[in-house]
Amino acid sequence: MPNIAVEHPPLHVMVGIIRDASGRVLISQRPPQVAHGGCWEFPGGKVERGETPEQALARELAEELGIQLVSSQPLRVVRHVYPPQTVLLDVWQVTDFEGIPHGREGQPLAWQLPLALDPSVFPAGDRPIINRLRLPPLLQITDGAKSPLTPLFQRGGLKNPSLGKDASSPPLEKGGWGDLLIQLRAHDRTDAEYNHLARQLFTHCEQHGVRLVLNRAPDRCVGVPRHGLHLTSHVLMTLTERPGSATELIGASCHDAAQLAQAERLGLDYALLSPVQKTASHPDATPLGWARFAELVESLALPVYALGGVTPADLPTARGHGAHGIAGIRGFFGDH
Repeated sequence: MPNIAVEHPPLHVMVGIIRDASGRVLISQRPPQVAHGGCWEFPGGKVERGETPEQALARELAEELGIQLVSSQPLRVVRHVYPPQTVLLDVWQVTDFEGIPHGREGQPLAWQLPLALDPSVFPAGDRPIINRLRLPPLLQITDGAKSPLTPLFQRGGLKNPSLGKDASSPPLEKGGWGDLLIQLRAHDRTDAEYNHLARQLFTHCEQHGVRLVLNRAPDRCVGVPRHGLHLTSHVLMTLTERPGSATELIGASCHDAAQLAQAERLGLDYALLSPVQKTASHPDATPLGWARFAELVESLALPVYALGGVTPADLPTARGHGAHGIAGIRGFFGDH
């Protein structure tokens, strides 16, 4: 008889993201005798028959860490194939709990900032989760029609895009001002002008703990200080491998399924998908709408920001439709 491949049903696994007051996340080490032994992972475990996801998460956290779940909210489902088993990692943010986490099964625990997590010591399925934890919810794009330093650093202080206050104001989420990512887009500038602005802006970003990505072809900003690169959709579709260094954030602008697939195939860190709604800058462009946006990002492990006619006030709506966060040129800072 011919060999017939047996298709196993996906394994539903809950993953709990627990943060402390400084924005660090809790991780634990797997025992050496199990699959992926010695690797670090986020707390959680498989959903048992008859359990809801939240019930399963509460049970696993009690069994592993000795804490009682008070409240949580879903973040994202990540699909990963460990042949022959497909695993659905159902990632939830733990927003409140009672008790002090400790390794009830003797497993070592550690608290680490997302940027300090080393993906190489985690199972492969956890790596897209780490990538998402490293990315902030807001991506501010500069307006090339004016000096980008003017609106971003008024009176010497970077302004909170949601509160309109100084950089000492409470951050949008735990983790400090790393919760904002700035993209320097200034297509109207020469390479020399652009690179000069990038150096200035990088200095300010470093002072405020904000990350900066440069929207310029990689060969046009060689040696310019940055935290990453952002690719236009045209440049994206010409590439056969991921540009930049392994430690940089690499993202791209996308407008359709083919471009999103290319960004994921190259192993980029994020994508922008636009336009979600009508915009003043591109009034003739047909908007995707939230329903179509959700369809395009549903099966992606790649984090996707919603762009076009949105502001930080739309963040809950965007996340409800599968977005990692919001990107925008206007509506983030008071005079944009």
